[in-house]
Amino acid sequence: MNSKSRLTRFELELMEQFWKLGPSSVREIQESLPECSRPAYTTVQTMIYRLEEKKAVRRIKKIGNAHVFAPVLTRRAAYRRLIEQVLDWFGGSASPLMAHLIDAGKLTLADLREAEQTLAGTMEKKK
Repeated sequence: MNSKSRLTRFELELMEQFWKLGPSSVREIQESLPECSRPAYTTVQTMIYRLEEKKAVRRIKKIGNAHVFAPVLTRRAAYRRLIEQVLDWFGGSASPLMAHLIDAGKLTLADLREAEQTLAGTMEKKK
């Protein structure tokens, strides 16, 4: 996937279904979405074709008239790109984001300790 290709919220929702179900047809993805807000088949089809153009999924086989798609983009890579986009909004600095997470009660002391251990491990590897 091109590093400039951004996934929309709905595209991420579809990717979540691919990550959960594995290789799937458009119909399987569409039917896996919540019934109360399920978009039309053609809407899901269009979005999956866009995901294919963005190289987030690929066609792996055809059964009758239905194409089966598999995720190419991993959850980790998608989330990493999303976080990079958010950091870009803050000029590349994580400080405003961290401050907000702390103020909102979404970042605990345990989270900070885990981050500190991860950072220390990363710094050790660079030596």
